[in-house]
Amino acid sequence: MVLVVADTGVGMSADVLPHVFDRFYRGDAARSQQDGESGLGLAIAKSIVEAHGGTIAAAITLPSGDV
Repeated sequence: MVLVVADTGVGMSADVLPHVFDRFYRGDAARSQQDGESGLGLAIAKSIVEAHGGTIAAAITLPSGDV
């Protein structure tokens, strides 16, 4: 089974991509926990997918940088 999720947000730079599955990582240093974000969402998703024998990946679509 393959599941594809597209994000139509503002995107991210290529230097952020290697870290998107790291716990507590936020690509935008201006964001804070006051926004209700912890930087755990993709790390949790990766743990769940791998626990079920799957793989998870992110890619950037140029030129916008959307993942």
